[in-house]
Amino acid sequence: MPPASLFSPRHWPSWIGLGVVRLIAKLPYRALIALGRGLGVLTARLPGARRRVAQRNLAVCFPDMPDTERMRLLQRNLADLGLMLVEFAFAWFGSVRAIARVPCAVEGLEHLERCRAQGRGVLLVGAHFSHLELCARLVSQRIRIAGMYRVMDDPVFERAVLRARLGYAEAMFTKDELRASVKYLRRGGTLWYAPDQDMRGKDTVFAPFFGVNASTLTATHHLARLSGAAVIPFFHKRESHGGYAIRLEAPLADFPSADVTADTARVNACIERMVHEAPAQYLWVHKRFKTRPPGEPSPY
Repeated sequence: MPPASLFSPRHWPSWIGLGVVRLIAKLPYRALIALGRGLGVLTARLPGARRRVAQRNLAVCFPDMPDTERMRLLQRNLADLGLMLVEFAFAWFGSVRAIARVPCAVEGLEHLERCRAQGRGVLLVGAHFSHLELCARLVSQRIRIAGMYRVMDDPVFERAVLRARLGYAEAMFTKDELRASVKYLRRGGTLWYAPDQDMRGKDTVFAPFFGVNASTLTATHHLARLSGAAVIPFFHKRESHGGYAIRLEAPLADFPSADVTADTARVNACIERMVHEAPAQYLWVHKRFKTRPPGEPSPY
């Protein structure tokens, strides 16, 4: 049972919202995607700060793209937020049977198996795409993985979502649980992690992202250095005809090096390639460039 404090009136809207999310997760996959596309019609038209953030990010990262093409990409990206809402619900609370029916092609598992045969842990480095949570659950049908996550501000959703994630993930670690993450990797575990958000902290360096210096977490370098884990790029995208494509690439060679900034730049380069494969599905509404080098103005 949840603690009694979560049943106070101030949490009632969260319980109602959670109930709606659970109902959405019960829809068949095709109906779920249709609902997401319908919501996308609304999210693509809504004005607001997030729209402006996405527009600025696209201008910064694709300066040579014609304005009309960039505007079409913006509209597709904002519409994709509708799909993100239903995919997160489905990933968290969809039944095992329903998840198993989702079309999903996975390539590159041999790279992971080779590392495991050597007794090495694996750090799967992904990025914040709209379908990241669903693809993490889809791949968990084939391999045992753990995840690294950010604690939600809402305690009702935090409790429910963490319990749901632990239903299909081997473990979940917050960004502050470095020691526990390293121990897990040293035991040969596989940890999914996305280091592509501006989190403002001491463990960051400026590294190029689409040719622009971006404040980037150095945790990939440190986790690999402390645990001896292999770093495998984890690509995923939603296919236009339905379903998902997941690809694990070969481990990054000679990683980590002695240069944390160079290693972080390599990780950003991998994420750039991921974005180029599905640019409309990336989370452009995040302020990726909010932290700037001294004296450099914010693009927002």
